Amino acid sequence: MSSVVSPRETLVPPELYRKAGVIIGTQICTKYMKQFVHRMTAEGYYQIDYAKTDERLRIAADFLSRFNPEKIAVVSVRVYGQKPVKSMCEYVGCIPVLGRVIPGTFTNPHFEYYIEPDVIMVTDPRTDKQALDEASKIGVPVVAIADTDNKVENVDLVIPANNRGRRSLALIYWILTREILRKWGKLGPNEDLPVGYEEFMAKKIVR
Repeated sequence: MSSVVSPRETLVPPELYRKAGVIIGTQICTKYMKQFVHRMTAEGYYQIDYAKTDERLRIAADFLSRFNPEKIAVVSVRVYGQKPVKSMCEYVGCIPVLGRVIPGTFTNPHFEYYIEPDVIMVTDPRTDKQALDEASKIGVPVVAIADTDNKVENVDLVIPANNRGRRSLALIYWILTREILRKWGKLGPNEDLPVGYEEFMAKKIVR
């Protein structure tokens, strides 16, 4: 397997990235996202290179840790992303924006729920497009979890990962939370959060 990070150096064991479904892409891959793909499965799904996900998580955590948490807005229209986002914001102190992003949330100072962020993180560039568009208008950087089929216009930092699965999103946000707190010295260099990533996971939707 091609990788830029030794398995012993990953933020979590490689097997956990697989178990949580972080590396499971879609049957479509955009031109930009091809650089993060390891292979295609027999069923026709693109598989993301866990080491590249790991590398981008390190970069994203370092980047986000440089901001005042009260100026970090984390967005998820996607249902399975809302619990992980809420959990991250409870630990980090950032602002959760859950469900539909009402136009003007980041651009209209007269709007009742106006937020003035210095950086925005989105769970999915497609479903969170309103937040992306507004971030572009106000000129703030955007971090995004992007699957293989995502287009990433107006995204400044991509974290390649499955952004549909509840386990995948829980693990991604759990890792980011832990790494940001480590950067701030609120956790020791090898200290974990007091809860496992499963506690960040949304309940399964039964249809």
